[in-house]
Amino acid sequence: MFTEVRKHLWRWELPHPDWGPEEAEDDGWEETVASYAALADDRLLLIDPLAPPLGSAEAERFWRALDDDVGHHGPPAVLVTIFWHARSAREVLERYPAATVWAYDEAADLVRERTPVTDTFGLGDPLPGGVVAHDATRAREVLFWLPSHKALVAGDVLLGAGAGAARICPESWLGGARTTDDVRRALQPLLELPLELLLLTHGDAIADDARGALERALA
Repeated sequence: MFTEVRKHLWRWELPHPDWGPEEAEDDGWEETVASYAALADDRLLLIDPLAPPLGSAEAERFWRALDDDVGHHGPPAVLVTIFWHARSAREVLERYPAATVWAYDEAADLVRERTPVTDTFGLGDPLPGGVVAHDATRAREVLFWLPSHKALVAGDVLLGAGAGAARICPESWLGGARTTDDVRRALQPLLELPLELLLLTHGDAIADDARGALERALA
């Protein structure tokens, strides 16, 4: 289930329980979505975690593996890119009472509709594992920069576009307040990061020329 992207950084993917064929229409998102786990500055991080359905063999393997990680590294910090991706944060909190769930302060009320939130943050605030949040400029969403892994995690604002490629989300997802060109301009500063990995939750992890993939998505 877990794929090691690089040392101390893992990815797993599952069918999203709310997906329907209409989600793939109009250049939308596919049925399978990804989550990430990382060790950063000796902290266990879970980013947009989705657990397998309770009672399934996959769930048993998932929680057993996570129990082992928690036993070695302590309770996880769950980081949520966008309120839709609270996913299984509630289940993580229920299983590990000392775990934390971190929500962008502008989206905190929407996240709380889906899971308890222990901590909120603003742009520039210190986050577990040295993570830095960047404004995605849409839907009160953030991207997470993991300096120790030189990895950028995107929730919905960037989507997969085939092998080794990314794209900006459909303009219909921007709510009419912004255009795709607005998002392109707003995300340009991300190209200054020493990027080696582009980690998409709707799409594959891009490890080969990640910066180039981001640059092409923003071109």
